[in-house]
Amino acid sequence: MKTLSVLAMTALAAAICQAQEATRHVKNAVHGVVCSLPNETYGFFGWPSIARQADGTLCVVASGMRKDHICPWGRTTLCKSRDDGTTWSHPQVINNTPLDDRDAGIVSLGGQRLAVTWFTSNTYWVMHSWNLCNKDGTWKDKAMGAILDTWNVELIHRELGSFVRVSPDGEYWGEAFRAPVSSPHGFIVLKDGSWLYFGKEWTLDGEGMAYYMKEDTPICAVRSTDEGRTWERLGTVPLPPGVVYSRCHEPHVVELDDGELLGAIRVEGPFSVWLSRSGDGGKTWSTMEDVGCLGSPPHLLRHSSGAIVCAFGYRTPAYGQRCMISYDNGRTWDKNIVIRDDGMNHELGYPASVELADGSIFTVYYQFIRGQRKSSILWSRWQLPER
Repeated sequence: MKTLSVLAMTALAAAICQAQEATRHVKNAVHGVVCSLPNETYGFFGWPSIARQADGTLCVVASGMRKDHICPWGRTTLCKSRDDGTTWSHPQVINNTPLDDRDAGIVSLGGQRLAVTWFTSNTYWVMHSWNLCNKDGTWKDKAMGAILDTWNVELIHRELGSFVRVSPDGEYWGEAFRAPVSSPHGFIVLKDGSWLYFGKEWTLDGEGMAYYMKEDTPICAVRSTDEGRTWERLGTVPLPPGVVYSRCHEPHVVELDDGELLGAIRVEGPFSVWLSRSGDGGKTWSTMEDVGCLGSPPHLLRHSSGAIVCAFGYRTPAYGQRCMISYDNGRTWDKNIVIRDDGMNHELGYPASVELADGSIFTVYYQFIRGQRKSSILWSRWQLPER
């Protein structure tokens, strides 16, 4: 057995202690289903995001119509609700590239305008490593093999990457532009109207087999002033001693009232939330710090009350969705707040939230429903707990 580093042992001990701390629940939580197709072969949905249009329509995107957590069939799907989440439209496919379309994000651009983000994944070598081939090299799953065998270097060069598309109304979607970073919930719109994308920086090796979570690939901020057509690289997040970029993924960011940026980052070993700040628009960042909260990846919401809500998946018993809340712009946090704790297993999370007209919070995430074999997109409507 490998010996754990001092940093890893400290983090593990802290996580165990934190998991044993007393929890409390959000107020008046009710739960429901955005999309569930458990009996369909391609009925796996995961990693959702949510945006609210000016007329109140809720729009939820996800990587859907999949066969499993990793497969070549992922597509970006969109579901809508015009009654604050009570009923939902059937999932509509809005992206279906030749590769695996994953981790969809959706962002309100004001009015009815929306932007969607996602990245494509080359899962060919993952499928090989999972012993999915016969001894003669043919694929055990012939349908999957028929797709993967079309993935040549030329196609991967053309289709692999992080992307963004804009819609004037949530119905028609424009052309796709490349982005230099990727993160599950996409970019944010700053007060000056520019886009700030806080994500994992992409790299591409010589044969076009990109893998963006390389050891030396940092968490980076980029900015666009022309709605994603071009991007300016800003600054990267410094790491404390003992932490490497290969453990740091899937960040999200929020702009505070004074213009400061607060970034939250998923760190592995165990899954936990770390924070970094920028006071100059993303050019420089503070060394990331462990906030002492078990769970990931994070999504940040600035509530009209002034509270900062950080929601995340909780992948240890009791499985579910949790959040931590700050009333002082992220300096201190109320932790271990349970949104729901009835998850079937660790395959869940990636929550994202919006505020509804009445001040309640609407959070979407993926999770298995008891007795089902495909994960679904679920929702919770809740209120901030008493302070």
